[in-house]
Amino acid sequence: LNINKGEVIGVIGQNGAGKTTFLRLLAGMLIPDRGEIAVEGKVSAIMELGAGFNPEFTGRENIVLNARSYGISDETLKQKINEIVVFSNLGKFIDAPIKCYSQGMYMRLAFALAIFAEPDILLIDDILSVGDEEAQQKCRKKVMELKESGKTIVLVSHDMSIIRKLCDRVVLFEKGKIMSAGLPQPVITYYLETSGETSGIGILEQQDLRVVFNNGRIGIAYGGNYISGST
Repeated sequence: LNINKGEVIGVIGQNGAGKTTFLRLLAGMLIPDRGEIAVEGKVSAIMELGAGFNPEFTGRENIVLNARSYGISDETLKQKINEIVVFSNLGKFIDAPIKCYSQGMYMRLAFALAIFAEPDILLIDDILSVGDEEAQQKCRKKVMELKESGKTIVLVSHDMSIIRKLCDRVVLFEKGKIMSAGLPQPVITYYLETSGETSGIGILEQQDLRVVFNNGRIGIAYGGNYISGST
């Protein structure tokens, strides 16, 4: 798999498919036992909520702690810390221990830290659907800005609407292997049609219309585009 500079790549698949492991390999958190990984540029990763944070420290103290792990100098941090605090929109909670934070508050702080580290490559693990709608929209808007500025982004998500909106290409993982890769819509359609027990999948086709019965779910695709689904 080659990811080009400036691309936004979506990674999808069922739980246990290897999506998070793939991001950890790119981030250097894991070392591959086979094959090679070549990453060119500075990497920021937003992984599990709260990862890398000390729950006893305040939000502000965790900014200082994590800034060092991102290689941000003390001088640069002095210039950026107010921007990080403002973007996280935590208000007075920035000076509260983060063990008191909700998932949405964790997400805003982690996201603010990662983007203000000015990475060449940003790795996001299924975090853009956490928190309230305002926070989600703010983070998605920032991802679009990073995309337009030429940053490379690898995004893992179970939210297909986010994948459709943000990604140039999509990669489908299954049991650690790439099953499909290409433009978002065909890969997403294939995933939605084939995920689940194969014995519970039935497909009816007539010209461009395709109806899929998948383990109690019904999906309709027209011309290769998945247009509806239900349970």
